[in-house]
Amino acid sequence: MNRVYLCLAHMSGNEMKYIQEAFDTNWVVPLGPNVNGFEEDLEAYVGEGKKVVALSAGTAAVHLAMVALGVGKGDEVICQSFTFAASSNPATYQGATPVFIGSEAKTWNMDPNKLEDAIKDRIQKTGRKPKAIVPVYLYGMPAYIDEILEVARRYDIPVIEDAAEAFGSKYKGRMTGTFGNFGVMSFNGNKMITTSGGGALICPDEETKKKIMFYATQARENRPYYLHKEIGYNYRMSNVCAGIGRGQMTVADAHVRHHQRIAKMYADAFADSEVIRFHGSPEDYMEPNYWLSTITFETPESNKPRPEGADLEPSPIVMDAMAALMAEGIESRPLWRPMHTQPIYRDAPAYVSGISELFFRKGLCLPSGPCVTDADVEKVIEILKSCVK
Repeated sequence: MNRVYLCLAHMSGNEMKYIQEAFDTNWVVPLGPNVNGFEEDLEAYVGEGKKVVALSAGTAAVHLAMVALGVGKGDEVICQSFTFAASSNPATYQGATPVFIGSEAKTWNMDPNKLEDAIKDRIQKTGRKPKAIVPVYLYGMPAYIDEILEVARRYDIPVIEDAAEAFGSKYKGRMTGTFGNFGVMSFNGNKMITTSGGGALICPDEETKKKIMFYATQARENRPYYLHKEIGYNYRMSNVCAGIGRGQMTVADAHVRHHQRIAKMYADAFADSEVIRFHGSPEDYMEPNYWLSTITFETPESNKPRPEGADLEPSPIVMDAMAALMAEGIESRPLWRPMHTQPIYRDAPAYVSGISELFFRKGLCLPSGPCVTDADVEKVIEILKSCVK
C-alpha cells in the first residue's frame, strides 16, 4: 500500500547539482558558496530590502532573534499559544517566561485584543513591559499582523514573526515574515521547501544580519585566534544543506501553487457539508500557502468545552476520522495542542478565551504536500464524508 503523507519532501531534480559542487570543492562545512547563494535567493524571494541568515533550524532563528533583542533572565516574552513549542521554547532558553496569548476565531492566530490585555496586565503586575511579541502564522494562514503591529508600536515592543509554516504566504501582497523586526523561516523535511533540516532569520538590514551571523558562529571575535567575549551558538547551515535549498528554490512557487490547489479541492468538496468545515482565508488580502489544509468537525459533541478538570484531548469524531484514514494508509494529525495546556508550561501566564482549546478538540490536518495527488485528495474526501454520514 502506498502511504499518503501530510507533507512529504519533494525534490526538484536540481538539488544534486549544488550538492555535487559542494563535494567537488570540499565545501561541506557551515559556510560556502551554497550558503551565500541560498541566502541571496531567499532575500530576492521575500523582497522588501530584507537580509536573510541561513541557519540550522527555524528554532535557532527564533532563538537568535531573542538573543539579538536582549531577551534574558527575568524577562517575559509574549507568545502565541495555539502552535508548536518551537516559538516559545527559546524564551526559556534565555531564562525568560513565555506569556501565552489565545487565538481569534477567523485566522486561528494571535488575538490582537488579548495581546493588548496581556501587555497592560503584565505591566501592572511586574512593572515592566514584555521584551518581545511572537505571533505565528498557523498552517500558513496570515495573522491580523497590522493590528498586532499597531499594539506593538503603541507599547514599543519588538515583533518576531514566526512564519515557519508560512513560506510563500502573503498579506496585502507582501510576504509574511517581512513586517516585524525579525521573521522566521523553516526548511524542515515537511515544510514548503526543505534543506533536510534548517531555517533562516529574516533581518531588517545588513548590520543586523552580521550581528546574527556573529552569534550563529559561536560569537567568535575577529582575531587570528579564538577569542570569545559573548556567548554564541553553532547555528549556521551547512553548505551541503544549503545546496538542497538552492535546488528547492527552483520549485518554490510551484509548491505553493500545488498546496493552494489542493486546498481548493478540499474547500469545494466540503462547501455544502453541515459537519465538515474547511479552514479558508477569512480576508481577501490574506493569501495563505495552505502548508497543511485543515478542517473542523462541527458536531454538538465536538463543540462542547472540555469538562472541568479533564485532560484536553481530540474529540471522538477526530480520532475516528484519523483511524479511518490510517486504515487506508493516509496520514492525518490533530491541530496543535495549545501551549498553555502543555505540562511544561502549566505555570506560565496565559490570556486565553477557550478558542484554541476548542479548535484543538475538533480540528484535523489533511494531506497537502507536493507529493499528494488529486486521486489521493479524492480518497481523503470520500473517507471523511463516509465518517460523518
